Amino acid sequence: IIFDMKLVAAATSLLAMSSFSAAFSAITSRNFRNGISNHAARNVASIFTATVYLNKPKATFARGINNRSTGSTSGVRNFSKQSTALSMSEGSETPFTTWTFDEACETMEFNDVASASVSVTDDVSTIDDSDLIILGIYGPAKDSDEEEEEGENGSDDGDAPEPTLVGKAKELDEQVGGALSELMIENYKVFKHGAKAGSKTPTLRVVSSGSKSKRIILFGLGPEGEDIKDDFMTKVGSAIASACHTNKKVKTCSLVLPASFKIDAVPMSDLTAAYYNSLYSDNRYRTGAKVTHIAEDLEAVTIVTEGSVDDISSVNASLEDGKQIATGVFLSKDIVNAPHNVLNSESLANVARRIAEESGGTIKCTILDKEECEKRGMGAYLGVARGSETEPQFIHLTYNPKSGKASKKLGVVGKGLLFDTGGYNIKTAMMELMKFDCGGSAAVLGAARAIGALEPEDVEVHFIVAACENMINDRAVVPSDVLTASNGKTIEVLNTDAK
Repeated sequence: IIFDMKLVAAATSLLAMSSFSAAFSAITSRNFRNGISNHAARNVASIFTATVYLNKPKATFARGINNRSTGSTSGVRNFSKQSTALSMSEGSETPFTTWTFDEACETMEFNDVASASVSVTDDVSTIDDSDLIILGIYGPAKDSDEEEEEGENGSDDGDAPEPTLVGKAKELDEQVGGALSELMIENYKVFKHGAKAGSKTPTLRVVSSGSKSKRIILFGLGPEGEDIKDDFMTKVGSAIASACHTNKKVKTCSLVLPASFKIDAVPMSDLTAAYYNSLYSDNRYRTGAKVTHIAEDLEAVTIVTEGSVDDISSVNASLEDGKQIATGVFLSKDIVNAPHNVLNSESLANVARRIAEESGGTIKCTILDKEECEKRGMGAYLGVARGSETEPQFIHLTYNPKSGKASKKLGVVGKGLLFDTGGYNIKTAMMELMKFDCGGSAAVLGAARAIGALEPEDVEVHFIVAACENMINDRAVVPSDVLTASNGKTIEVLNTDAK
């Protein structure tokens, strides 16, 4: 499983999402519910979305219950075939597509990645029109004696030394009468004059007559001369998004990097992946005051380097790669966030078809239905699926490079249980979180969408998801049943929650 692009490590980290179930016992219901998107992002953040609407009519909602009077039977209520448990009144606009009383939902909406662009330039004058300026600041280089002394003392208290600014930071500091230097001194303990990588100062608002007001933030790049750590550009991207959200009404933002920061030697795709991921907000099922937007006024972020860049177009291409990775993360979050009345085995299969459609031919989609799975003797899989409203959908996506040549193959498999009641061994806690049992499939399909957009060469990738639900009805598997798997092995079911 070795090929040059970072997609391999990324796709591998996706598989960690399939372990969501193991985390349930250690996390309270409320904390888990509040933290799921960030948890998903951390597991998927190193990976990969595409877009297609399935041109199917939205579910129709009627009043649901009709009164009728026939002979002596008065007020008998009859369910319409177009009824729904949502009990929406006639003529109401439905906030999202879901099931009707008789039909399962066939499609899940995707969240689009934010439209605010990210680009790089070596034209420093572009910051003049920015609403928000983030200045990257290197701290003083550490010598070994200083590091040893700090470690022994275990404290960074004391008088702050005078900071030394260079380049555009020095120029802006002079324009505002040394206010940036004062800001660094006031926040020395947490900022260390930029030596604490990823730290930042409070926002300095600058207002001058006859010109546009500006907001300035100083962002620590770490000690001068030290190598950039692997996750540092991820921190930079998240910090940009956070600053643009915290500082309201920001339309344009510039991140200024000093000449000694070599942007063509760091993974700029990590920056944009983290930046777009931090702008994710799922409003598909929200209405009214519950609808939230992150940095909603933001239109453009410009990364301004004071140094020279060998190939700006290559750096911008890397930034675009990060956006494609973020689209995959968005899809992963969309899947784990979707309720079961929207996302079932059939609508997840349609998500896979949509990924293939949007890939421009590089991804092919094969779905094995109930009959195909029976032909292959998949008794264990079909046993779990037997209690579901929707039929099992065994999803197989295959990516092939446009050249048609691939010397390496990679397989990515993820658990696709769209909802897990536990079956007849029903769960007694956190049932409302069991839609997250499809986290593995979310990671796999997110990776598929991103890989289809990134189009890596010389690798063939297979994405496998066995989609179904573990539910209860008169057909569901019960303890003591004996199932036969596709490899011929017999399995006695002692607990229907052990899938």
